Amino acid sequence: MPFRPRTAVSGAILATAAVLLCPAAPAPGDGATPSAQDRPSFYLEGAPGTVMNDRLSLRNPTGRAVTVRLRGSGAWIAFAAKEVTVPPRTRATVPFTVTVPRDAAPGDHPATLVATAGGPGSGAVERDAVPVHLRVSGPVLAALTVENVSVRRRGDAAVIRYTLVNRGNTALTPRLAVRADGLFGPVLRRALRTLPGRLSPGQSAELMEPWAGPPALDAVEVRLTVTADGGAHGSATASYTALPWGVVAGAAFLLAAGAGGLVVVRRRRRGQGPGGVRGGGPVSSAAGGKRPSEGEAADPAAELASTGSGARS
Repeated sequence: MPFRPRTAVSGAILATAAVLLCPAAPAPGDGATPSAQDRPSFYLEGAPGTVMNDRLSLRNPTGRAVTVRLRGSGAWIAFAAKEVTVPPRTRATVPFTVTVPRDAAPGDHPATLVATAGGPGSGAVERDAVPVHLRVSGPVLAALTVENVSVRRRGDAAVIRYTLVNRGNTALTPRLAVRADGLFGPVLRRALRTLPGRLSPGQSAELMEPWAGPPALDAVEVRLTVTADGGAHGSATASYTALPWGVVAGAAFLLAAGAGGLVVVRRRRRGQGPGGVRGGGPVSSAAGGKRPSEGEAADPAAELASTGSGARS
């Protein structure tokens, strides 16, 4: 495929003779000034198995040659040269290729081109990165979930924590809506709004929502709903029970006091004999000196037999 317009990385030599690379100030050609021909990032798209070509330009506007080392953030990227010396007041253009594996999943696969100058013997190390927005063609799946929702009290406020996970194969910009309902009705409503940043496929982000003025006494269900372009949708809930400390402490005191009174009454009853009189010793019955056990009825026939002569006819 033909080369696309080049992305230029320009810079200036510092007192330490290191290059400060800056993709936001591109330079289109040797000794020229920036123009619309240059881009601050790359966008490449191809099917699995495709090999794509492009070029990165490095500009050195100083009077000293500078050596720059190049690498890609992933195994798909390969430069024609890993190290380039840029002459004074000129620029060097370095081709690179992106080889998409045959088993690559469709969707977005972001990467980065990293240029490093300086190091041992030449001063401080300067590094810059150029984004590569790589998209593998094929069916696109937009899927987003919200997980691990929790609510924690912080003084007079509360914090809602949650995790967003991109479960699809395309980069997403999530939108979030928050609602909370208590026993007596709604206590929080936040309309759908776009969150800062994008989630790459498989990426997760732990986020939080401050909640000023939550109810002081209520049982609340908090629901978070997330959406994104392409039909991505997910929601999750968490329970939050708000109880003032005074109520908790009072209830605990009453429970402890009630348990103590019950123990005292049970101990007093346990030490009393029949009729409420404390016993001083074992009680004997008329039938052989043994008292029937509690709850056991006396057997008249047995008592009659025990008063006989003890002999049978």
